[in-house]
Amino acid sequence: MSIHIGNQIREELKSQGRTITWFAAQICCTRENVYDIFKRPNIDTELLSRISDILGHNFFQDLADEKNTR
Repeated sequence: MSIHIGNQIREELKSQGRTITWFAAQICCTRENVYDIFKRPNIDTELLSRISDILGHNFFQDLADEKNTR
């Protein structure tokens, strides 16, 4: 089963105790767009890189680890 990246981002944001409003401001978008990101099973690599930097979490590594366990 592959990683649903939107779920991973939502879970990381939650684990850090960050709000949707804070996250939206960090990535320069609306709260509605953040909820849209959470629904995405995949995401543009440039946006994922920005999100990884903002949250201090390497989502690319998560994807690589999941691929290597298949």
